[in-house]
Amino acid sequence: MSQSTPPTQAQDSTLQSQIIALIDRLKAICAQSGLGNDAGEYKIITQVFLYKFLNDKFTYEVKRAESRLAKLDAIALYKELESMPDEHYQMLLEDIGANVKFAPSDTFPALFSAQNDLNFHTKLDNAFENIANNNTEIFSIATEGGSKIKLFEPLMPIITDQSKRDGVAKALISSLSDFDFEGAFSQGYDFFAPLFEYLIKDYNKDNGGKYAEYYTPHSVAAIMAQILVGKESYKSVSCYDPNAGSGTLLMSLAHAIGQSKCSIYAQDISQKSSSLLRLNLILNNLAHSIHNITQGNTLTHPRHTHKSFDFIVSNPPFKLDFSEYRNELASDKTRFFAGVPKIPNKDKDKMAVYLCFFQHLLNSLSPTGKAAIVVPTGFITAQSSIEKSIRKDLILWIF
Repeated sequence: MSQSTPPTQAQDSTLQSQIIALIDRLKAICAQSGLGNDAGEYKIITQVFLYKFLNDKFTYEVKRAESRLAKLDAIALYKELESMPDEHYQMLLEDIGANVKFAPSDTFPALFSAQNDLNFHTKLDNAFENIANNNTEIFSIATEGGSKIKLFEPLMPIITDQSKRDGVAKALISSLSDFDFEGAFSQGYDFFAPLFEYLIKDYNKDNGGKYAEYYTPHSVAAIMAQILVGKESYKSVSCYDPNAGSGTLLMSLAHAIGQSKCSIYAQDISQKSSSLLRLNLILNNLAHSIHNITQGNTLTHPRHTHKSFDFIVSNPPFKLDFSEYRNELASDKTRFFAGVPKIPNKDKDKMAVYLCFFQHLLNSLSPTGKAAIVVPTGFITAQSSIEKSIRKDLILWIF
């Protein structure tokens, strides 16, 4: 599909169906291998999916950068890249810029042709590790402690039966052979949002209110973005979510503003959610903001206190036992100006943690900024000092 020819609705539908079929194949392989509903299943499926997306993105960018390669098929392109002098190859990577960098031996055709090699599963993991190392500056997520979470991690240790690792690795790579993401690169958020929801629907469910396990439906995210952005046009704005989860709210907000017009900032305590957010950013052409993502506890170790934001969205957990660090939060009278819920004698898991996120949000908003937060219905009528103080502050903010 050429860049100059916009895809039709029918082509979009076909492409979406093909991507859904790919996701289903990956899930079926995990189920057949005894990994269905396993804690590591989401890692295998999302990482293999992302590997193929980035591989196809890499070859797409290579063909754009060097026109003589444009009409080569995947195998011919791989052979051309493999035989290319190192100096020429490095110049080609520089021409691609801040997209994604692959060594020829880590591309899909190289892995596909090596499936019959002894210990193929090791080659697969090595390729993933190489890609992660070669793209550390582009795709790594920082933790609150300053370390970096790389793009990929070894997958085969998830499969405890070592005798099955080669078979699973081969099946995963084979499942990618009849699909190319090239037609999807010109697509926007409206195209990828339902696909992303389908991809992660089994791995990011509302887990009864546990921290970082909330999932905001696309429809709710779209309404919040519409309220905040309206019909106004923006040139360059910052968008923040202090408990971003997989990024549904941020993606919808960025789509309403324009991906090229906003920088995304986010934090979440869950490594799983942060990894899914990274995937969401990559799919939605927002990889330039990955270096603004932090995996860590926003309440105790906020990363982004150095600036205020034009837009903030949040769907925080409503209740959570945070008694372990409650007194630490209460000592911060500036950020938590309205107070922090006390530690109850019973039912500590019902502590209203959302009130802390609400205050953090208000302290992170620029004087002209806009924010939308999901709160329980009781917040509007609650008469406790914290809720009333927050509502009073909101009224003063507005008027």
